[in-house]
Amino acid sequence: LDVSMDTWNSFSTCLMSLWLHRFYIYSAVAFGISIWIIIQFTATKTKGKKSTGNPAPSEGTEDKLVNGYATLQAKEVCVAGVKIFYGSQTGTAKRFARGLAEAVVSLNLPVEVISLGDYDPDDCLSEETTSRNICVFLVATYTEGQPTESAAWFCKWLEEAANDFRYGKTYLRGLRYAVFGLGNSVYLDHYNTVGRNIDRWLWMLSASRIMSRAEGDCNVAQSKHGSIEADFEAWKAKFLSRLQALCRGEKQPCSGKCKKGKCKSAGKRSRESSDHDHGAAEHENAEAEELFETSSEEEAEAEEAGGTNSVIDVEDLGNIMSHMKKAKLEEGGGGTSLTQETSGREEKDGKREMITPALREALTKQGYKLIGSHSGVKLCRWTKSMLRGRGGCYKHTFYGIESHRCMEATPSLACANKCVFCWRHHTNPVGTEWRWKKDRPEVILQEAIENHQSMIKQFKGVSGVKADRFEEAMTAKHCALSLVGEPIMYPEINQFVKLLHQHSISSFLVTNAQFPDEIRNLEPVTQLYVSVDASTKESLKRIDRPLFKDFWQRFLDSLKALSEKHQRTVYRLTLVKAWNVDELKAYADLISLGKPDFIEVK
Repeated sequence: LDVSMDTWNSFSTCLMSLWLHRFYIYSAVAFGISIWIIIQFTATKTKGKKSTGNPAPSEGTEDKLVNGYATLQAKEVCVAGVKIFYGSQTGTAKRFARGLAEAVVSLNLPVEVISLGDYDPDDCLSEETTSRNICVFLVATYTEGQPTESAAWFCKWLEEAANDFRYGKTYLRGLRYAVFGLGNSVYLDHYNTVGRNIDRWLWMLSASRIMSRAEGDCNVAQSKHGSIEADFEAWKAKFLSRLQALCRGEKQPCSGKCKKGKCKSAGKRSRESSDHDHGAAEHENAEAEELFETSSEEEAEAEEAGGTNSVIDVEDLGNIMSHMKKAKLEEGGGGTSLTQETSGREEKDGKREMITPALREALTKQGYKLIGSHSGVKLCRWTKSMLRGRGGCYKHTFYGIESHRCMEATPSLACANKCVFCWRHHTNPVGTEWRWKKDRPEVILQEAIENHQSMIKQFKGVSGVKADRFEEAMTAKHCALSLVGEPIMYPEINQFVKLLHQHSISSFLVTNAQFPDEIRNLEPVTQLYVSVDASTKESLKRIDRPLFKDFWQRFLDSLKALSEKHQRTVYRLTLVKAWNVDELKAYADLISLGKPDFIEVK
């Protein structure tokens, strides 16, 4: 017992001593930690200086000890390789592409030379956004400013992607590219049009230039370096220098100042500008590019000012036409303007044409093939997909309709709604009754088929297109009357549908449920759709923005008329989160009212 008591007393005395001297103990621990931190910081700094001053001889790798084993940690690869695309008619661009490939190989970089005629951009181009490759485009301008035969499909696809909002403005973000155009300045109006267009379309899809666009000139009198070969060699030297800088990890996107889509080196504009000095033609081309290469703020200002090259809301067409008239008067030129000619037709016929010059320009830019004065046809993306042997749209899955044999059209571009989610940019006219000049249904159908076939023919020889499906696509077997507008407004819609059926073409017609009498009078179509965009009066007004004051009653009457049709009917519910998805009971009531055969939720 005495031994244990002595042990306890000794232990308690030690604890008491530690407690009484705790301040000194804390200070010693803090001092020790400080010394350790200083040693570690000094050692790290010294190691960093050594690694900077004496880089490891092994290219791009360094040894790292992990769990007692040496592993190799690869340095970030800035350029994985170079892909050289060419579009050539006489072989010059192809020869340049091979020469550039040999120069790139000397830099120990993988290189691939690809003809644009053998390349499928729909499948492959988006992959270059993450591949770390540099894409080089050597493209020639052919007759009348058109691309060469091998580059025609690539240019058409790229233009549509740049102007199709479904791709998105950031579709090619991450792709790095350079463009060298081949042209002849003797043809001032079309000089290097293809190279300029490809450069602009890639930029519109958020691809990044690694250097400013360059242009070679076959006209030795105007060529910067005396010949197109010398122009190319000068550009090639700059490109290789820029490529080496990128391989070293240089982050600057290009050597120049990229503003509004243009890329010109600061302080070197006169020497490195991609646009040659061709007098008035250059000024006109620069102005043309300015229409496309603007910021979002400038585009908005342009639209407010009435620019006809932008997407235009029909509400603003009056102001735009006023601006055009004033401009014509200020010019004071002789002859009759397009506006005056249109007015003459209005006075003579008593009714004006639905498609105004400004509207025609806007719709044509979006890829529409306009027919007469109020109709149109356009190639659907699913038609293009199925031509290549891929999947079709929902109509193929649900109803067995082959997308490559489907024609998307409308006999009336006008509509009685201005829906907030309109996927046609509100470029179609609006109205509550037919007050325009009327074209004959036979003419509309004939031109619709011809225009559809013309668009299909552009796929001949395109990489990936199936020969059997191309042949089948030349004969349309189905017509989707849902392109834009309100087809049921066309006074001769029954005759038009009858003609479709006589040509063994089935018909799907879509209406926005604002014309109940026309629904009742409509002859049977293969399938009749009604767009149900909302289930209450308030939400329908907010979403569809109808022109009719009695829009809700018209909507209900249209659904009742649908229930009386002795044919196949469909409700198409266009549901938008936070807008019209919460009114489930009201939707159920509307379905009971119209009694559709099918319900498609979009």
